[in-house]
Amino acid sequence: MTGIEADVRESIRELNQKIELLLDERESMAMMKLSEQSLSAFLSEEPDLYSIRDIRAVYR
Repeated sequence: MTGIEADVRESIRELNQKIELLLDERESMAMMKLSEQSLSAFLSEEPDLYSIRDIRAVYR
């Protein structure tokens, strides 16, 4: 194998690793978005634990 072939193989290996990372991140983001959408209806029906007044009292 020549030096050029080795360089090309190494570059392809690095690109494959980067593509795999990007796909993993995209999959994670898609799952988070799906979770957010599926929980939004549930959470919108839940009562608030704290009122705005409670929160302001803590920061004064």
